[in-house]
Amino acid sequence: MATILNKPLIGVVMCQIEKDGHPVQMVQNKYLEAVVLAGGIPLALPHHLASTPPLPDEVLGALHGLLLTGSPSNIEPHHYGDAAMEEYADPGRDKLAFALIEAATDRQLPLLGICRGLQELVVATGGSLHRQLQRVPGCQDHREDQNLALTARYAPVHDIHIQPGGLLAQLAEGDERFRVNSLHQQGIRSLGDRLRIEALADDGLPEAVSLRDHPFALAVQWHPEWQSGQDPLSRQLFTGFINACQRQRKETGL
Repeated sequence: MATILNKPLIGVVMCQIEKDGHPVQMVQNKYLEAVVLAGGIPLALPHHLASTPPLPDEVLGALHGLLLTGSPSNIEPHHYGDAAMEEYADPGRDKLAFALIEAATDRQLPLLGICRGLQELVVATGGSLHRQLQRVPGCQDHREDQNLALTARYAPVHDIHIQPGGLLAQLAEGDERFRVNSLHQQGIRSLGDRLRIEALADDGLPEAVSLRDHPFALAVQWHPEWQSGQDPLSRQLFTGFINACQRQRKETGL
């Protein structure tokens, strides 16, 4: 028991899907496995937490970190001023993620966002999204080929260029370029003042951002959770995140 209690507890946001006519909340194993491999204990967070305003903040009071996962769904566009409808929406996830981001920011709780998680951090801090990057002039197509096997879909396909002086540069230990996978249609259009660009793709699309004036709030557009123990940058990301959560655990005494 002592060994378990010495590990940080990481809240992991779930998604809602429909299975055999029933609404189901779920999180893919790869996110949970990446947290465990890096030394944390994942705890899935249901959408119901957002139904009562104090709950997200109270729950984060018992956690040492927050992981915002990727998802088949997209943020509803009205959250960033777009009147169009979203076919693949998950409004419960939107509501919970935005509430958790606000509470985690107030508490200075370590946060790692992945794919949709990056987009949630962007929108929650006043930014906006391109809904179809492949239609944006000068932007490459960042979608995966759905006809490929999973291993091929998650293979590295383009470079990112890490910006100097940021949190990601510290984690990368001097390396300025990495090759990453790409499985997204939406991406950053604009950023609020609270976010800092941490990495760019070859076409200039921001691929990683961090929250200013926060000890560890980092989000990436690619999927480092995929085989996270094998890819050097993925290991550095999750190790850095869990180390920050461990510091949070020691500072709070929880």
